[in-house]
Amino acid sequence: MPTPHPLSPPSAWVERFASLVRAGGPVLDLACGGGRHLRLFQRRGHPVVGLDRDLGGVTDLEGTAGVTLVQADLETGDSAGRLGPLPADARFAGIVVTNYLHRPLLPALLAALEPGGLLIYETFADGNARFGRPSSPDFLLRRGELLEAVRGTLQVVAFEQGEVSAPKPAVVQRICAVAGDDPLPL
Repeated sequence: MPTPHPLSPPSAWVERFASLVRAGGPVLDLACGGGRHLRLFQRRGHPVVGLDRDLGGVTDLEGTAGVTLVQADLETGDSAGRLGPLPADARFAGIVVTNYLHRPLLPALLAALEPGGLLIYETFADGNARFGRPSSPDFLLRRGELLEAVRGTLQVVAFEQGEVSAPKPAVVQRICAVAGDDPLPL
């Protein structure tokens, strides 16, 4: 059995909004890596789905009640632009994406939110090249790109873009947005 990746703490952005996800509602962690957000939401009592092309970082969660692990390369083949082998009608109370960008998936992510479902997204943005990887524009959000992606579909709870110093220096963009028109209790 492969050794799981060393565990990083959950993103402060994800932790900040985790309590807004419907209690007990299913949560998708897209590009779950070592499972730091899978573990966060599992501890909070949510059934979780971890989707990644490499599940080596979450092998310790295999067979755990309430945890579904799905291996899929979402950027190639039949999965391109879709959420891989997940049913087309799968809906989630929360979707978390950190440190990953594949633009063709954005519409599928928005469509996979249940009414009142929360999208928590945080990844690298233009300007990050000066800090190292990723540096290709293919993997860096353009200014305001997440706002544009949710415009007319989700209501924005919070949005930030700019330079951060922790956990390492980077330029990021992040959004928390909800499906539907009902205001969230903040």
